[in-house]
Amino acid sequence: MQPEDIKSFNHKLEDDLNKLLPELEAIYKDIHLHPELSMQEFRTAKIAADYLTKYQYEVSTGIGTTGVIGIMKNGEGPVVMLRADMDALPVMEATGLPYASTVKGKDEDGNEVGVSHVCGHDMHVTWMMGAARLFSEHRGQWKGTLMVVFQPGEEVGRGAQGMIDDGMMARFPKPDIILGQHVMVGEAGTVGHRSGAILSAGNSLKVKIFGRGAHGSFPQTSIDPVIMAAATTMRLQTIVSREIAPIENAVLTIGALQAGTKENIIPDDATLKLNIRTFDDGVRDHILSAVKRICCAECAASNAPKGPEFTTLDSYPVTDNDAAATAKVAEAFDAQFGDKSFETAPASASEDFSVFGRNWEVPYVFWFIGGTDPQTYLEAKKNHNINSIPSNHSPKFAPVINPTLKTGLQAMMTAAIAWLNGN
Repeated sequence: MQPEDIKSFNHKLEDDLNKLLPELEAIYKDIHLHPELSMQEFRTAKIAADYLTKYQYEVSTGIGTTGVIGIMKNGEGPVVMLRADMDALPVMEATGLPYASTVKGKDEDGNEVGVSHVCGHDMHVTWMMGAARLFSEHRGQWKGTLMVVFQPGEEVGRGAQGMIDDGMMARFPKPDIILGQHVMVGEAGTVGHRSGAILSAGNSLKVKIFGRGAHGSFPQTSIDPVIMAAATTMRLQTIVSREIAPIENAVLTIGALQAGTKENIIPDDATLKLNIRTFDDGVRDHILSAVKRICCAECAASNAPKGPEFTTLDSYPVTDNDAAATAKVAEAFDAQFGDKSFETAPASASEDFSVFGRNWEVPYVFWFIGGTDPQTYLEAKKNHNINSIPSNHSPKFAPVINPTLKTGLQAMMTAAIAWLNGN
C-alpha cells in the first residue's frame, strides 16, 4: 500500500479510533492495577483472549504457558504478525498514580515482591487489543491474514522461545512480516524507527566462587571468597575498557555481589550476578569468554578449592531490523506522523521479540513509541537532563496516557496496513 493510501486508511478509521480511546484507557488502567509476573500472566491472557473472541478471531490460548494467539483470515494476501508482551516486573511501584499497583506476588525463588507494570507492557497489551478490534471492524479496508500474539515472559527471556517450543510454528501460518513496538522515554506522540540493530543482545550470568570459611579472627585458615569476589568485580570492568575497541558498544554490569551473613565469619562462597549488553555477536562472544577467563584466573590465584560455577540466567539476541521492511514501515510512519516520525538511535535495552523472526526466518521490524509528557521531555532535553526522567524499570516509570495510547495504536495500525493490502 502506498503512503497516501495508508494515510487515507487511517483517516477513515479516525472517528472510530477516537471513540475507542476511553474504552482502551479503562482497559489500560485495569491491567496496570493488576500486574502479573513473568509466566504467570493468566488474568491478562484471559482478558486478551476474551476480547479477541468477541471480535471474531480464531483464538488459541495456553501457548508457552500463557501465550494467546488470534487469527483473522480476510481474503488472499500476506500474513502479518503483531506481537505484544504481557508480563510485569518484581518492582514496587512508586509513581503515585491513582491507578498505581499495590500488588505483591511470589518470584521464582519464592520471595514476596512488589509487582508493577513499570516496563510498559500494559500499554503494549492495550495497543494490541485496540488494533485487533479496529482491524476486525474494518475488514473491508484490508486483505490478508492478521495474527495477533500476546506473549508471556519477555522480562525473563523465555516467553518467545517458550511459544516456539510449544509448536507455534507448526500450528499457525508462517508470517510474511513480524511487527512489534515498545513504549520508551521520549516525547509522547513520536515514533522512533531504525534499520539494523535497534536493541542490544543481553546476557545475564550468575557466578559462584568457592573458598574456605573461617572465623574472622583467624583469616590465615581461610580462603576468602569475599576478596576473590571483590577482585573479580574490579577486574571484570577492564574487559570493556581494555579488551573491546572504543568504536564498539558494550556494557558489563555487576548487579549483585552476595556473600556471608555476619561480620566476624569468613564465608565459604560468594556469588556475582552480572549482565552484558552488546550489538555484535563477535563482541558478545569475546566478553563471555573473557568473563570466564578472569573468574577462573582469580580463583586459581587465590588457591580456591575448585573453579567457579557459571549459570546462565537469561539470554536475548540482538534485535536487528530488516532493512527493506524497516524502510517500508518508516515510509508509512512518515506519511502518518510527519516530523513526529524520526530515525532513532539504538538502545542498550534487550528484547526476545526477534526470537520469532529468527526461528521463522522472516523479516521483522521493531520500533519505539515515546511515552513522556511532551513538555517534561522537551524541558529536560533543553537542559541536557534527559537522564533525570524515570526510565523503563524505574519504580517511577509512568507513560502519560495521552497521546501515548493513541500514537501507539496508530503506529501499530499504520505498520500493519502497509502489508495488509492483498499484494
